[in-house]
Amino acid sequence: MLSTKVGRLLSAAPKPPATMWHDPSPFAYRYDYTAEGVRRSVEDSLQRLGLSRIDIVYIHDLSPENRDMGDHWTTYFDQATKGAIPELTRMREEGTIKAWGLGINTPQAALRTLEIGDPDIVLLATQYSILHHDEALEQTLPALARRGVSVVVGAPLNAGYAAGRDRYDYQGTIPPGMARKRERMSVIAQRHGVDLRTAALQFATANPTVAAVIPGARNAAQVQANARSMEVAIPAAFWSELKQKKLIAQAAPIPSQI
Repeated sequence: MLSTKVGRLLSAAPKPPATMWHDPSPFAYRYDYTAEGVRRSVEDSLQRLGLSRIDIVYIHDLSPENRDMGDHWTTYFDQATKGAIPELTRMREEGTIKAWGLGINTPQAALRTLEIGDPDIVLLATQYSILHHDEALEQTLPALARRGVSVVVGAPLNAGYAAGRDRYDYQGTIPPGMARKRERMSVIAQRHGVDLRTAALQFATANPTVAAVIPGARNAAQVQANARSMEVAIPAAFWSELKQKKLIAQAAPIPSQI
């Protein structure tokens, strides 16, 4: 299953612009959510990959959390409304892609898209995790489920925070009270013989609307550890204690219990 993203068009540059990425390729980029820009982006990807079609294409970063956009994300969304959304629908009908959706860090664009289009899937990053899930559980996931839209959970470990790193999501700022919450969860996990990272990965997959999680990995050892975590049998008492102590939502789906 292969996915890619659209929304930025790359152009050769002698020196790439300042970016969060390490050792970036020599390209500048501009945002382009027009029909022409999106089709060019997909066709460029097909050429680079040597493929005739792509499984999933995400409209990427239409979110107020995108520092380049801020409040102007709605202007780009209006461009996508007239361009990217109908064009990706046409490309799906043509068979160039199998499915399309959005890849975003906040829910606004996904909910608006439901009003004007028929996405197949949404990649929700930083929105549904064992540490932070109330809004997604109560609002975003039910809205998507009613339309039969699948969800991929991005950053189920909150960019490593649930695995013990002192980095939360992509901004780096740790919310007030989160350190205490993680500490309490870790103590409970240890008492039940499970680590919090494993519990976090299984929690994110337990919701029936979730088709997959993408925790990310820096090396092969982390990939292997993530895979092993999905095979761990977590005691039912662990989840019961988290709910009893109001550390996860009462209505949150949990993995199959033993």
